[in-house]
Amino acid sequence: MTSASPIKLACLDLAGTTIGDIAMVERAFAEAIATQGIVPGTGAYARAMVHVHRSRGCPKIEVFRGIFPGNEAQAQAANLTFERSYEGAIERSGLVPVPGTVEALEKLRAAGVKICVITGFSRATLSRVLSAVGWMDKIDLALCPEDAGRGRPWPDMVLTAVLRLRIDDVRAVAVAGDSESDMLCGSRAGASIVAGVLTGVHSHERLIRGGATQIIDSIADFPSLILDNEPSRAAVATSSR
Repeated sequence: MTSASPIKLACLDLAGTTIGDIAMVERAFAEAIATQGIVPGTGAYARAMVHVHRSRGCPKIEVFRGIFPGNEAQAQAANLTFERSYEGAIERSGLVPVPGTVEALEKLRAAGVKICVITGFSRATLSRVLSAVGWMDKIDLALCPEDAGRGRPWPDMVLTAVLRLRIDDVRAVAVAGDSESDMLCGSRAGASIVAGVLTGVHSHERLIRGGATQIIDSIADFPSLILDNEPSRAAVATSSR
């Protein structure tokens, strides 16, 4: 198999890539740290939210461990509040896919590409998200850090998807995400396409720094990127933005 061989597995991030819930996630983080005494208007709050932004895509519990180093009880309490806040927001408002996501999933499946969604949410939150969007008939697998051993930026979730879906070669994998940790995960796993998506949290520059092989405006552009037979995959694409 060469790097131009057909893609057989697409690993797609959730928040910011396929689901437009960035504001909901940010609010849930803010509410979680507020319960631990870090409130808006303070320097501690500003520093914590900078850490949240930099760590997007990583397991949520690891984000809180970074905010509360050496205090596992506090990190666990904040993580529990985050999950309750986010799931409560889903109950109140539902979840809206990024425009073009459903069509992209359908195009990939029609072309014989297996689809795995990967996330930094816990298994309970991931299940709630999938129930809210109703995608179980559109994907082949959904993984969280608990399923793989480690979350992003480590390659474990992508490699777990390769094993569970019986993909023969990591070069037949394409990854799409909106954070630097998504890019690191995909590149460390050996995926031949690691597409940075500009609908989420991190900039074009951060995505390139993380190892993006291409930059696309949204997930709607992903099927044409990976199904295109033109030998242009090795070059980093330039967004129209």
